Amino acid sequence: MTECKDMEIKEAFEKAQRGHNNKAKLVAALKNKYNKLEDKTIFHEEFVHYLKFPMIVYKREPAVENVIDFVAKFATSFDVPADTDESVEDEDEDDNPFLSYLFGFLLESHDASSHAVRFRVCQLVNKLLANMGENAQIDDDLFDRIHDTMLYRVKDKFPNVRIQAALAMARLQEPHNDECRTISAYMLILGNDSNPEVRRAVLSCIAPCVRTLPGIIQRTRDVKESVRKTAYQVLADKVHIRALSIAQRVHLLEQGLNDRSEAVREVVQKKLLQAWLKLTQGNVLELLHSLDVENCQEAAVKALNAMFSLSPLEDLLKDCGNLDARKLIPVAGLTCENALYWRALCEFVRSQGDEGEELLERLVPEPAIFAEYLYGYLKSIPVLHEQEKMDFTQVENVMTKEFIGQQLVLLVGCLDTTEEGGRKRVLAVLQETLALPNMPMSLVSLLVERLLSILKDDDHRVQLIAEIVSDVREPIVAVEAPTDKNEARKRQIKLAEIKVKMIEAKQTLEDCVAAQDFCRASELKDEIHELEALSRQWRKEAEEPEIKEVRVEKSDPETLLKCLTMCAELLKKMAMDKRLGQTVNSLLESLILPSLANAHPAVRNMAVVCLGTCALHSRDIANTHLLLLLQIAQLDEPKIRVSALKAVIDQLLLNGMDAAQGSPATTAGDDGAAAEPQSGEENTHGILALLSGFLDSEIPELRTETAEGLAKLMFCGRLTSSKLLSRLLLMWYNPVTEDDTRLRHCLGVFFPLYAYASRSNQECFEESFLPTLQILFNAPATSPLAEVDTLNVAELFVDLTRPSGLAQGDRRADLQVLTVHDSLALRLCNEMLKDPTAPEVRLYAKCLTLLELDGSAASEDLLLLLGEVLREVKDRVCLRAIEKVVGQLRGEEREKAALNGTQSQDATMAVDRTAVENGEELQTDGKQLNKTGAKRGRKAASTAARTTRSRAAKAVEAAVESDGEEKVVVTRPSRRAKTAALEKTKMDLTALLNLEATGS
Repeated sequence: MTECKDMEIKEAFEKAQRGHNNKAKLVAALKNKYNKLEDKTIFHEEFVHYLKFPMIVYKREPAVENVIDFVAKFATSFDVPADTDESVEDEDEDDNPFLSYLFGFLLESHDASSHAVRFRVCQLVNKLLANMGENAQIDDDLFDRIHDTMLYRVKDKFPNVRIQAALAMARLQEPHNDECRTISAYMLILGNDSNPEVRRAVLSCIAPCVRTLPGIIQRTRDVKESVRKTAYQVLADKVHIRALSIAQRVHLLEQGLNDRSEAVREVVQKKLLQAWLKLTQGNVLELLHSLDVENCQEAAVKALNAMFSLSPLEDLLKDCGNLDARKLIPVAGLTCENALYWRALCEFVRSQGDEGEELLERLVPEPAIFAEYLYGYLKSIPVLHEQEKMDFTQVENVMTKEFIGQQLVLLVGCLDTTEEGGRKRVLAVLQETLALPNMPMSLVSLLVERLLSILKDDDHRVQLIAEIVSDVREPIVAVEAPTDKNEARKRQIKLAEIKVKMIEAKQTLEDCVAAQDFCRASELKDEIHELEALSRQWRKEAEEPEIKEVRVEKSDPETLLKCLTMCAELLKKMAMDKRLGQTVNSLLESLILPSLANAHPAVRNMAVVCLGTCALHSRDIANTHLLLLLQIAQLDEPKIRVSALKAVIDQLLLNGMDAAQGSPATTAGDDGAAAEPQSGEENTHGILALLSGFLDSEIPELRTETAEGLAKLMFCGRLTSSKLLSRLLLMWYNPVTEDDTRLRHCLGVFFPLYAYASRSNQECFEESFLPTLQILFNAPATSPLAEVDTLNVAELFVDLTRPSGLAQGDRRADLQVLTVHDSLALRLCNEMLKDPTAPEVRLYAKCLTLLELDGSAASEDLLLLLGEVLREVKDRVCLRAIEKVVGQLRGEEREKAALNGTQSQDATMAVDRTAVENGEELQTDGKQLNKTGAKRGRKAASTAARTTRSRAAKAVEAAVESDGEEKVVVTRPSRRAKTAALEKTKMDLTALLNLEATGS
């Protein structure tokens, strides 16, 4: 019976290896046999015996995986659903002894020396726990043993073992327990494990909760694409949108939709966004409301475009049910969300080409209708007074209206302005809107941009903006005219005359009444009424002051800032090759330059921007005001200094360092009088000294802008300086700039692009190599530079100066001369010989082993220097490194010597072929030349440096001399001749290597 049972277990294992067998039938058959046994101990032992065979296989073979799945299903087939009866809970009898026995065996084998066994143990524990029922229960002691074992194995040195251990702990998590050891281990793995697949496995099984959510979100910034993709997938499948803050939602969208990986962007677009949209019952406006579109407009537009791209255009038009018959959203129904959605949808449809142009007509109204709609809404934006600004509700209401106004202004770009009437009406409305006194500053730049985009002619643009600036700066105002004394006296005289006439008329009226001349009395009465009306009119004119409409110049900060903003947008749109006309020069003299001395910082900043932009259009303005911009960059507030610095760097980028030489810079003497103008070279050095000083500024924005400007100047070829390059590299490594993401990103992109652009740039890095390391070596302990890893800096220099990183043309040029690494090796050797006992010698030796030395013309000098270094340096680590370099150089010399022999034989075969074609007289000489070539291939490395061209030339001359006075024309050897020469060379080279091996 025992043999039959053994055969049945063995047969079950054999059949389980085949994927086409039904494992459920195997499990049922083996389970029936197991249930019939009274003593199950033998079955347990035999089953484990056969289980050990697949457990020693580390490779994930299909047969082994099938057996593991079968074992897990069989072991969990005895599982009985948990009963809530107390009688069942009180039972001490084990319901599944086989499962307990199997767990005991696996937990005892987890610390085996074989990583295959440890892997299979963790895999089986994972599958056993996963196949157990949802309400399955295990003993507390067994739970603790499994927990402790997997926590230990999750630190295994093999990634596959850690993966299975992490997966096995998935059902052991307690998300509501703040002290859960499994979640603590998961968080530690997510932040510290070096293997991306382990991090990915933890992400797939970790339970989202308040404690784990930050770790999951952090993995969306992982360096590996697969981990980021899994993190977004987990957030889409397991995390509700309400569990995330608005900042987290926006951050996930901005980062995911801009990810460099197409797969990650696709997961965010098709999984995360769709999951959030499903949670909001498909209401896009509600989803936008959860993103706070007022403060995160770009992320919301990006998300909308991602959703639009997944739907047909016709379906998108069906969602615009809030448009009325005029294709407008009623003003009362405008919200931030539907205004942004309307604008984003119109821009997306317009970007779809001809098909989109047809559908766009159903989304936007006629230009004239929309212009009136826009003007009416913008005119309704209130202006808050000082007391009203203290009320947060009113401020929030105004900010909401401004945001909606921005979306409506941006919609102007989607209007069809090809028709003359509509275009004129839109231009008129935009012009009137800009002249409104209550126009918020946040809308001015957008309005000017849309206005200038409709106009195509620069002259028309300048004229229109100048008119608007004039209307804003000098509006027409009704004022009270001063009273003229002569006019007042004439008015009094006129009133007196009217009064006298009235008295005379009344006296005459009384006489007529007494004489009963009623006709005459009626006429006099009418005359008296006319005189009284005339008297009242004159009195009214005398009491009311005379009102006149005159232009009054405004100089308040809001007006100046508005005018300067319009000028800045105009100058940005103007063509660079167009000279500034009289109108722009008038604006410069009357508006821009006086505003530089304004007390309001925002006005001064915008004036600096305008002046810098004007200088880009006119070299004369640049030469005149460059010194002024430099002074502002040193003395004003940080924001204004940054703007002035940008203007200076733009000038240097456009005109080169000649811009500094053309500026009329002067220096003041001790007595305050102006000294003689400085020379152009002194101006250039002064500007570079100023920029270099800004690199040490305590203002992060100024420091970052300076570093970025210097990087641009060097990359464009306007500036070459090894000292500034060293400063930039030290800034990149300085711990002080660790939080300056923009600076780190800019320099991290600049260094490789600049180094691999040309050989001269690599030579600049070579010159800055030793000075940079010396600064780091001599940095005091209190300096942040003392924390910098000098080896990492040296490795970066070596990598940036690799000849293999250059373009193909520069690399070919380097073959004829010394490479940068050759020169750097000579520098390092000389530096080591200065002080062989210095601690940095070990670093220099390490750098020598990293260099790409090709055994060129400098190899002889380098070998001599390395030999001298070997005699002077006593450090064993350095000696081993230098010996390695020496061996590398000598090996390359041997290879080159053999290569020269090959080329010599190739040339000889060419001459031999030519001789055969020209006659039989050259055959003997050809054989002699071939022997000579073979001997030359065995010469020492010192003679191997001779070029192949000279040898081939000598061979041709010898062939010509042997033929007498007849001139031989050397033709290109055929492919067969080349093949024969190569075969002979291979044979000779093999013999040479065998000879060297025997000698050694």
